[in-house]
Amino acid sequence: MKVVFLYTELAEYFLKSCETLAKHADIHIIRWPVNKEAPFNFNVNNNIKLYTKSEFTFPQLKALIQNLQPDVLVCSGWVDKEYLKICRPYFKKIPTVLTCDTHWTGSLKQYLAVLLSRFSLMHIFSHAWVPGEIQREYALKLGFKANRIHNGFYCCDLTAFNTIYDKRKKVNFAAGAKRFLYIGRYYDFKGLPELWAAFEELQHEEPNEWELWCLGIGTLKGPQHKKLKHFGFVQPKDLEPILMETSVFILPSRFEPWGVVVQEMAAAGFPLIVSTAVGAAEKFLEKERNGFQFQSENKHELKAQLKKIIHLNENQLIAMSEHSHVLAQEINPECWANTVLTIYNGN
Repeated sequence: MKVVFLYTELAEYFLKSCETLAKHADIHIIRWPVNKEAPFNFNVNNNIKLYTKSEFTFPQLKALIQNLQPDVLVCSGWVDKEYLKICRPYFKKIPTVLTCDTHWTGSLKQYLAVLLSRFSLMHIFSHAWVPGEIQREYALKLGFKANRIHNGFYCCDLTAFNTIYDKRKKVNFAAGAKRFLYIGRYYDFKGLPELWAAFEELQHEEPNEWELWCLGIGTLKGPQHKKLKHFGFVQPKDLEPILMETSVFILPSRFEPWGVVVQEMAAAGFPLIVSTAVGAAEKFLEKERNGFQFQSENKHELKAQLKKIIHLNENQLIAMSEHSHVLAQEINPECWANTVLTIYNGN
């Protein structure tokens, strides 16, 4: 079997899932150039062939796909119109799979997309592959049949983060390391202004030992505070020392269709604080059991959740850590690879 992915911004976790699939198929990935705000260095398995889209003209790209003769064609959303043109001739000849992480919100724009999809997407794609139930609802409205929609498109590198969990457990989940952790880009839509303000206010109103460590780059400049540390962009291979010294993960996004980092941190055994905008909370957060949730953009609710954490004792935090790890196992690379095999076999 030969599987071709028409991808946008590549991520390490996606490649790890592809490695599992590569045990059963030849994998070819066409991707956009590396984003300067997420400059990952990728280690690509020899069984995976990687192509950068910008190095091809459209006729060359079309010829490349024809020469590859794919058995399954998977397209990352519908933002890249050239990808759509490539997929269209393969419709009803092989499985053509649309991936989509957009939440159904009922906006006018989405209703228009639903109307137009009958004349566009539904004549290009035979299947949809989404992260979770919120996206499944959108796929159904676009016109995909329920049995042609598959969940679990996003999956972290479980092996790597489960290994970190085992190491953290041996040292009692960084007992005494009272540090919140944020990993993501430095943009307003990530909810960082609320996070930084809530943290600083809490330190002023109720002085405590907790620190906030933030990893990422972007247009925002982080405030200076003696208990707030900025690390810049950190490659995945360099995360472990930081994870060993922190204890609770926060993703305060105003907009976050899924957030694979939530599964990564849950697998590593972190209690979670996430906003209502974070799609991955559907799978990896059980309120009060492994973390807390707050209304996105609500600084006061976020501060209240931070306060809840700092008032927990060590045993309570450990119990949350263990439950996060259990929840993280629900989506794994083997299931991810099996989804492609299922689609190939006509389901």
